[in-house]
Amino acid sequence: MSQQQILVTKRNGNKEPLNIEKLHKVVFWATENLNNVSASEVEIKSHIQFYTGIKTGVIQETLIKSAADLISEEHPGYQYVAGRLINYHLRKEIYNSIEPWPLLQLIKRNVEIGYYDKEILELYTEDEINKLDKYIDHERDMKFTYAAMEQWRGKYLVKNRVTGEMYETPQVAYMMIAATLFADYPAETRLTWIKDYYDAVSQHYISLPTPMMAGLRTPQRQFSSCVLIETDDSLDSISATSASIVRYVSQKAGIGIGAGRIRALGSPIRRGDAYHTGVIPFYKVFQAATRSCSQGGVRNGAATLYYPIWHLEVEDLLVLKNNKGTDDNRIRHMDYGVQFNKLMYERLLTGGDITMFSPHDVPDMYDAFFADQDKFKELYERAERNTRLKKKTIKAVDLFTAFMNERKDTGRIYLMNVDHANTHGSFKPDLAPIKMSNLCCEITLPTVPLTDINDENGRIALCTLSAINWGLIKDPRDFEKYCALAVRGLDSLLSYQNYPIKAAQIATQEFRPLGVGIVNFAYWLAKNDVGYTDPAALELVNQYAEAWSYYLIKASADLAVEKGACTRSKDTKYGDGILPVDTYKTEVDELITDKLTMPWEELRKQLRTTGIRNATLMALMPSETSAQISNSTNGVEPPRSYVSIKQSKDGSLKQVVPEYRKLKNKYELLWDQKSPEGYLKIMAVLQKYIDQSISVNTSYNPKFYEEEKIPMSEMFKHLVMCYKYGIKTLYYFNTYDGQGEMDVGSIVIETSAPGIKESEEICDSCAI
Repeated sequence: MSQQQILVTKRNGNKEPLNIEKLHKVVFWATENLNNVSASEVEIKSHIQFYTGIKTGVIQETLIKSAADLISEEHPGYQYVAGRLINYHLRKEIYNSIEPWPLLQLIKRNVEIGYYDKEILELYTEDEINKLDKYIDHERDMKFTYAAMEQWRGKYLVKNRVTGEMYETPQVAYMMIAATLFADYPAETRLTWIKDYYDAVSQHYISLPTPMMAGLRTPQRQFSSCVLIETDDSLDSISATSASIVRYVSQKAGIGIGAGRIRALGSPIRRGDAYHTGVIPFYKVFQAATRSCSQGGVRNGAATLYYPIWHLEVEDLLVLKNNKGTDDNRIRHMDYGVQFNKLMYERLLTGGDITMFSPHDVPDMYDAFFADQDKFKELYERAERNTRLKKKTIKAVDLFTAFMNERKDTGRIYLMNVDHANTHGSFKPDLAPIKMSNLCCEITLPTVPLTDINDENGRIALCTLSAINWGLIKDPRDFEKYCALAVRGLDSLLSYQNYPIKAAQIATQEFRPLGVGIVNFAYWLAKNDVGYTDPAALELVNQYAEAWSYYLIKASADLAVEKGACTRSKDTKYGDGILPVDTYKTEVDELITDKLTMPWEELRKQLRTTGIRNATLMALMPSETSAQISNSTNGVEPPRSYVSIKQSKDGSLKQVVPEYRKLKNKYELLWDQKSPEGYLKIMAVLQKYIDQSISVNTSYNPKFYEEEKIPMSEMFKHLVMCYKYGIKTLYYFNTYDGQGEMDVGSIVIETSAPGIKESEEICDSCAI
């Protein structure tokens, strides 16, 4: 059959003769001005089998896959070819044309069918919308890579998730996000703020998390990525915690659970009328609540549960995630954060013992564990001498070894240094102690247990996230503009969104916490000709981190002048003019020159006068999907390989590190590093300037060790080093088996060698 006789089916159902020249034209357009790509290669690779009735969408998807399959280190340009082909496909599907509709027409259609918030048309005049329409640069869509466009159409673009029908393209989404965030700004200034924010996010200076990307502009109004819920030692509080978990998992949030206060197995109940069943049955309740709802219909919910290392049941708790044992004594579908402080490390380093107690028996000691380290030590030593208390003693080295073995074997037993979280945090520990972290270990906010779901005296902590793309920052002064936009955008979000639980709303109004992180850090290092293990990197990081931190705090202080400080500003260190640069572990200055260059004293005076709008401003979260959107390296992590294959529910997505051809020899790959020490020192320098925490990973390649076994002494050394330099939390433990990556992280990344694939289990919202 000749091509003239072959009929293709158009999107509207009409049939017309196959026009092979039109196909050639589209592919040539997709390869235009790109190096080392070939239109004919895309067509040959596609192996399209034409037949009468073939749909145009099938032809286009085949070409997209063909271009994607050609992505490699030698030919990174094909990722842009595939991205352009997806864009062509989307525009034909959404607009029935390569030219987008007028913005007003699109908004009216999407409001009418219920996918855009109807308030958009109520808040903005037609003239304002037309002005925004003229400002949109749709050509920016053509700069997205294949991985970016697949993320757009899989997760972010407004669509019917049953039929798959799409209702917008990326630049429209960016503009509508900006318009939603700044809708309450004065009419005379808001278009300027919207345009600036649109430019910042569409040109990838600012990265946004999944809840914001997918939800802003829609009727949905819950965008906080991270939720921290603490439970008390009572059935009412445990029930309220469980109900709260369900509410927020259904809203796509990742959950941190503070469950350290629950009494241990065998503790008396009702004055000895019954024995307590211990914490494990209640942890199972929290697991069931976490997995009862999917996160936006995409994946099961995810949670990390926190408890102190000195809990009486700790030996049984440490093994909850491993593959040994039975379902009765294992809870594998949550991750665990084990809490340490200075006294626990002292016991390790001096060859001492650690004594475990039931928190119910030592309530004041449990509170002091977070709020007052001197008092904790006094109460702990007194409890050790108290012969009437139920307790168990174990060698500190044995307990630390058990913790480290489980961390190594599962990859998902985390660490929290609660004293660092409180002394080097935003909050006054005596007024608002930090007792837990979140799913991904970068959020440190105060919580208060609930007695019931409607308890207004409890506090559920929420944090909304975004990140600054360091890869695009050429000078520390460039941070000023983007830090201001990031803070203003997130702060507006807090007023715009809804709160399913009153305790969360009150906590957010009191402190208005934000978490601005970093993406594209590895690319930034490579651009500046330094690597993770290069000592010269530390001074450079110090210089840029100081400016980044300063401008974020300054943005919030300025916003406090304009809109008012948060209601509990005086319960924060910021309200007293105390800054992260005042409270960090000074041992960090062994690594860098202790010389501050920003005008901190002026800022200090301003804060004492006007307070702070946002009690927290920084948090270095993981980065996966937004890194793909902006073609960035993930967060602050080293790349695993030059071409990574990221496995998601939508399939495998190839991504090449930025400027691969130019910077290939400048990137320092993760598995080429002989030890995590260089990376950890950089994290310590960053932590100096951060009021919350960092999702710090420890990664080891066994090939650099004798008999390819990581010595326990090496892991202990890095554990103690992290504490010494003030690192607050440790997230994943990654190992490389020599054949591929055993990444126990969020989304599997294969190296060029055969990899081991694991399913996604983490929350998409926190992994910004």
